[in-house]
Amino acid sequence: MNRTVLFLSLAGSLALAALVLGLPQVTQPRKEPPPEVAVPTPPPPPLQNTPGSLTMTSRLSHPYVPSGSSEVFATVDLTGAEVPGAKRSPVNLALVIDRSGSMSGYKLAQAKQAARHLVGLLREEDRLAIVHYGSDVKSLPAASVTPAQRERMLQYVDGIWDDGGTNIGAGLSAGRFQLSTAQSEFKVNRLILMSDGQPTEGITDNDGLSRLVQELRASGVTVSSIGVGTDFNEDLMQGFAEYGGGAYGFLEDAGQLAALFQKDLQQASTSVARGVSLTFTLPPGTSLGEVLGYNARQSGNQVTVALPDFSAGQLERVVVRLVTTGERVGQTVRVLDLKLAYTDLIRNVGTENTAALSAVVTDRAEEVLARQDKDATLYSVRARSAANLKKAAEALSEGRREEAALYIRQNQDMFDQASAVAGPAAVAPEKAAQQATLDEYESATSDEQMRSAVKRSKAKALRDFGRVGSTY
Repeated sequence: MNRTVLFLSLAGSLALAALVLGLPQVTQPRKEPPPEVAVPTPPPPPLQNTPGSLTMTSRLSHPYVPSGSSEVFATVDLTGAEVPGAKRSPVNLALVIDRSGSMSGYKLAQAKQAARHLVGLLREEDRLAIVHYGSDVKSLPAASVTPAQRERMLQYVDGIWDDGGTNIGAGLSAGRFQLSTAQSEFKVNRLILMSDGQPTEGITDNDGLSRLVQELRASGVTVSSIGVGTDFNEDLMQGFAEYGGGAYGFLEDAGQLAALFQKDLQQASTSVARGVSLTFTLPPGTSLGEVLGYNARQSGNQVTVALPDFSAGQLERVVVRLVTTGERVGQTVRVLDLKLAYTDLIRNVGTENTAALSAVVTDRAEEVLARQDKDATLYSVRARSAANLKKAAEALSEGRREEAALYIRQNQDMFDQASAVAGPAAVAPEKAAQQATLDEYESATSDEQMRSAVKRSKAKALRDFGRVGSTY
């Protein structure tokens, strides 16, 4: 094979991969092979920045890009600091339990057992309010968990019985009031909401309830949401966790509630950062494609993503699709500037981390492929597959089975393409997970099985977007 054929073959392979992976598009191949040139100095490796309680690691999928416009992905990993031997922080906690008619029997019995378990985990320096709602709301006022109060709390839980509709808004408002009575005395103020159904009374529209959660977050309260069974509105509950800066969990079996309550308490009591936001500044020549899986706010050339509170060791990832332009071979192109801002709860100070990502322009198609970042490529494909998985779940929920299966097969093709860069072993678990989802879709025959598959898919999509620590 002569050099001309080899170059055309490589360029053709790159263009094919670009269709599936969103890799940089190469300009029209030359009729003659390029002259031998010295390899430019490689750009710096993935950047790691750790001046506070969060570590930020950022990287580009393509440190080398062809001349002209190219699609690249930036991935940013944020990790909470481990604090060996540190005593957990006292928490001001409100547990808000759905006790509407649909919770009767096993689910409410398990919710009560989980609440008893949570009470047993708390210490005297912690504060707890117990709220339960149906059509109306009842509350045990917040109090420090002394031995006497602990016994009172356990007795109160025993007295909860199912009744009425589902007034989630009233439950959230009651929880907020209980937390406010001592909020200024605590660094960590958290509300855990549990529901098995759709809102039927009080505020019932998604926007109104989401605004209520946003107000809670703005007041300094973190909201976590746990959906039980297959009848609740998963989009609404996921939105509560995102807007509330907490975590989302989906449980088919209420018997697992105790473990999730315990996990959320652990996250709350080991918090190392809150008020976390990541801002992308787009230099001239770079434009935003999308922030995958997060609500982003853009103003001019700045894009801001709000992130959850972080506990010790918690990992969250943000993947961004960008279009960047390079003109001169050998040129180093500034692709993206990053700023991470948050309150460091270890030192109790505001903290900012900054970083910048750059790429080198080359006219060698094989160099674009050879220099690809394996991890960033895998993360970007995983995030793009999550977008497809979410679409598949929506299609399945509306009975469009063939369309749902098509999205999953597209994901399988994307991971097949990614194996050329990341390696077959790296994508094997991803391919197995996609096949398991496809099998589940094909075997779901009842409405409940379909609802369960939809909720599992949407929870997996959150994790694949990068919400690793905030999705239970």
